Amino acid sequence: MTCEPIKPLILIVDDTPTNIQILAENLIKDYRIKVAASGEAALQILAQQGLPDLILLDVMMPDIDGYEVCRRLKNNPQTSSIPIIFVTALNEVANEEFGLNLGAMDYIAKPFYLPVVKARIRNHVRLKQMTDMLESMAWIDGLTGIPNRRRFDQMLEVEWKRAQRNLLPLAVIMVDIDHFKAYNDCHGHGEGDVCLKQVAAMFAATVNRPGDLVARYGGEEFVILMPETDTEGAQQLADHLRHRIESMRIPHTDSGSSSWVTISLGYAALIPQPDQVSSVLLDEADNMLYQAKNLGRNRVVGYCLG
Repeated sequence: MTCEPIKPLILIVDDTPTNIQILAENLIKDYRIKVAASGEAALQILAQQGLPDLILLDVMMPDIDGYEVCRRLKNNPQTSSIPIIFVTALNEVANEEFGLNLGAMDYIAKPFYLPVVKARIRNHVRLKQMTDMLESMAWIDGLTGIPNRRRFDQMLEVEWKRAQRNLLPLAVIMVDIDHFKAYNDCHGHGEGDVCLKQVAAMFAATVNRPGDLVARYGGEEFVILMPETDTEGAQQLADHLRHRIESMRIPHTDSGSSSWVTISLGYAALIPQPDQVSSVLLDEADNMLYQAKNLGRNRVVGYCLG
């Protein structure tokens, strides 16, 4: 049985029920639809129910007008990339220029001609999908298929600010494949790439809690970001990953510390304080990894920063 692809989601924002009905009835075949009858309601939907692929936004509304809604969305990094099309009775060139300068992608004057509206929506949704795909590719490590350091750095800042704001713990685990240079020298770089893929695949299959992120940090190093996780949770996952890698029994004939591929792990956890920066957490996890390697490798060392 094949799964139907998920339809793009469009949010229609208009204080006139007739306009919402006309647009929704003509778009429902090709898109999922959410509606809001005011600017305030639209902002609440975006904050609580996830982000659409495109917004059809009326300008003249009683509480917050469409221009202000657009301004707020474009000033928010989480919503700034959502394409916005103004659909409005204000058809002066100055109004269109103002809306486009705020960051809207397009401007459709009422009364609208539905075939043109549908064509413009289709084009902007396709452009958004292509942009999302390219952005996603830029965040993926080409060898292992898991997120790369760039994606980790981005998500670390996002989760750091959230933890700081909500006084929640945040944990990081740094991982290094033991004696990986010797592995490449002995088995060849082709087998080294296979080993990296195997390790990454196991991490991705094991670190599957919503919100957690495992990424390739560079070379044979990996990093795991765990929101709302304290020292105990980080230690449990680190120990589990170490045992899982050892149990894979990937031969390493020139390890010096094991017959199999093993990993060393360092972790740190804290509740971010207002005067702290995210590098504090990352640096301490890296220090713990350094200690794990100095103590003989194939082990976990961690520390709670507070």
